[in-house]
Amino acid sequence: MLIIRRIQDATAPSDNSAIEQVKLILKSRFPELGNKYIPHISEQLTDPLKYRFRTTLLVAENRNGTVQGFSLMLHASDLRFCFLDFIATKKDVLSGGIGNSLYERSRQEALRLGVMGLFFECLPDDPAACGDADKIEQNMARLKFYENFGAYPLIHTKYETPITAEDHCPPFLVCDFLGQPPVSKDSARKIIRAILERKYGDILTDNYSKQVIDSVQDDPVQLREPRYTKAKRSIGRQTDMDKPEVRISLVINDKHSIHHVHDRGYVESPVRISTILSELTPFGLFKEIQPHTFSEKHIRQVHDGKYIQYFKRICNSLPPGKSIYPYIFPVRNTHRAPTDDSVLAGYYCIDTFTPLNKNAFLASKRAVDCAMTGAVELLNGAWSVYALVRPPGHHAERKVFGGFCYFNSSAIASNFLSKYGRVAMLDIDYHHGNGQQDIFYHRKDVLTISIHGHPSFAYPYFAGFAEEKGEGEGLGFNVNYPLKESISGDEYRVVLGKALERIRRFNPDFLVVPFGLDTSRGDPTGTWNLTGTDFTKNGEIIGRCRIPTLFVQEGGYKNRVLGVNARKFFQGFHATAYYN
Repeated sequence: MLIIRRIQDATAPSDNSAIEQVKLILKSRFPELGNKYIPHISEQLTDPLKYRFRTTLLVAENRNGTVQGFSLMLHASDLRFCFLDFIATKKDVLSGGIGNSLYERSRQEALRLGVMGLFFECLPDDPAACGDADKIEQNMARLKFYENFGAYPLIHTKYETPITAEDHCPPFLVCDFLGQPPVSKDSARKIIRAILERKYGDILTDNYSKQVIDSVQDDPVQLREPRYTKAKRSIGRQTDMDKPEVRISLVINDKHSIHHVHDRGYVESPVRISTILSELTPFGLFKEIQPHTFSEKHIRQVHDGKYIQYFKRICNSLPPGKSIYPYIFPVRNTHRAPTDDSVLAGYYCIDTFTPLNKNAFLASKRAVDCAMTGAVELLNGAWSVYALVRPPGHHAERKVFGGFCYFNSSAIASNFLSKYGRVAMLDIDYHHGNGQQDIFYHRKDVLTISIHGHPSFAYPYFAGFAEEKGEGEGLGFNVNYPLKESISGDEYRVVLGKALERIRRFNPDFLVVPFGLDTSRGDPTGTWNLTGTDFTKNGEIIGRCRIPTLFVQEGGYKNRVLGVNARKFFQGFHATAYYN
């Protein structure tokens, strides 16, 4: 599986590793660059004022973090254009599929930035301009590649004028207007001036720049007719390919129904998923994606190995239909753990109502796969993802399960994303997110926030107090908002605003939301009074943050309104996250 992710600074260790690999690709693909350009990539990312462009680096990586290719794009926000500086793959990699993916992702990034066009240079395919036959063939292939996306050389200008008499194969300026109308003469002159001055100001004379800029006379500018493709894309008419994705990615646990506990009073049932889906499907807000399968190593980075081993073994050993409920809770002594499986259930659990059965491990592992799929989707440029999963996970701590939760899918996805940037977790389930609090309590790279019923009356009772703020490096990076037993939507949003302000100060690259619907009026596990209108408003507030967001389904057990509340929340979120 290939990930194409965005790097906009050089802070995370994974970013530094990727940048060093990009430099090696540049050296091998463009040896003429030397040391003038390559060592400064990190600085370009972190100091846009100096370079007068905001730089975005897109890297195509495999699961091992090996960079297979990249594109480096410069954004001039003052003039609303992007300049694609480089797009390249490793020498030993077949570039076709990766090149297509990188260029398409670059276009999507440019569209998301709201620019007038994506511009770049490409060496000429005209023998009169370039006498090297081998280069001509390569240049023809490149220009054919870009024609497939509706990108063509600018004509009737002197952009490809050689700088010196010794200059051979001066480049075309290729324009991709992203399905929008071609820019005006005045805009084109400003864009070309910015390219020449900001990229080449140290080698170009004022007279040369003026000659090129003044040569732009067409209004709007004109592009060369296609030479390598059958038909030119209709300029000025945006197609579906040109539009940024405006749907929320939806990944569903396709194995959730195998975990079906028929015991009386057990509310965490498969009907929860179908109820939510029945409301979401007709409205066109979502694009369903299929879950991938991920290694257990991601779980082991978050949960204790002995707990995982016990959980997997006991589930495999149980016959269909049989459940073990914890009933003895021995003092946890790592040197003298119980040997009886039924007693071990209590050793690894925090309550008496979370059973172990044959399919609990399989369903929980698949929920993790879905959350991880969502995390990778964010790295690949999705603006938001909803992992609709059960069983839930936010009560699962590093060494124990409980509250219907076995693996903390949200925490596992957050830990994975933390390798690529700062992560904030906003738990909006009615119950405290004790799992992620336990897992990240000593870390500062993942901010954990939970808005919940006060533990004096709400599960899990032993965690979620305001004074629990983290320890060591994590001090100040765990925030709890325990609220009173009865609360209105307006009162809730005051606290939600405080939580989001804390998140803004943290300035995360990703937001992970353990998403509970048990805050609803009449939920059998909660005491609050939120209505459908409240869910809409809460979604709008979170959407205004405009942070790449992964929602992971947690609680919510009033099936009569479960789907409606989910729909209204995401309608609110979508309206502000995608259109404001």
